[in-house]
Amino acid sequence: MKILAIGDIVGTRTVAYLKEKLWKQRSALGADFVIANGENASEIHGICCADAEEILSSGVDMITLGNHSFGRRDIFNMLSDSACIIRPANYPACVPGSGCSILNIDGWKILSINVLGTALMDSMGCPFNAVDRILAREEGNYDISVLDIHAESTSEKIALARYFDGRINVIFGTHTHVPTADEQILPNGSGYITDLGMSGPTGGVIGADAQSVIDRMRTKIPVHFKVAEGEVKVHGALFTLNTDTMRVTEVKRISF
Repeated sequence: MKILAIGDIVGTRTVAYLKEKLWKQRSALGADFVIANGENASEIHGICCADAEEILSSGVDMITLGNHSFGRRDIFNMLSDSACIIRPANYPACVPGSGCSILNIDGWKILSINVLGTALMDSMGCPFNAVDRILAREEGNYDISVLDIHAESTSEKIALARYFDGRINVIFGTHTHVPTADEQILPNGSGYITDLGMSGPTGGVIGADAQSVIDRMRTKIPVHFKVAEGEVKVHGALFTLNTDTMRVTEVKRISF
């Protein structure tokens, strides 16, 4: 089985680009399951229902989110009603949505989990404990598992990956919008990469208009970030899983 993970989608131009290109890329890569982080899809500030639906119709099976999960209030009902979009599991239990979901893909039950890092980010519940609870609760209900660690700290992502090596098949990081070059197969068979990178316009600063970011950094005055101009590029990784051994055999970075 091949699982394609797509890095943080930034802006509606990228949503439209995926609508145009993803089915063809999915077919060319032979991807059986596509998971994408969509928390910046609606002009950086969260994701709305319309953009989420467009992403799902473009060839994405599962949308994960992050620290901007609730940037658009109209997503609340979809988070509660749809099995194809999840928010981080270590948000307080009272918020809309779920931190995991199981989809049936070609007869395989795939458990997707989303979690937020806590280092250099807002205070959240322990991501280790949150994922442990999901794995214990869903034991026997799934065949394959995938984890999106939405986190700032590379060391926290790597620590989580090492902790869940062999218990979660595919593990990747999102949030920094910069792809890392450490794709690997961990000792117990999990496929891993610290950050998938960004899917968005390349003409700014990690997807945002460069001048607004520079102004914020120079003056410390809050500004409203706009999506950058420039060519759209999609980054991610393709994980090949041997379904006999349930070990990942290859992790390959992709871009288009």
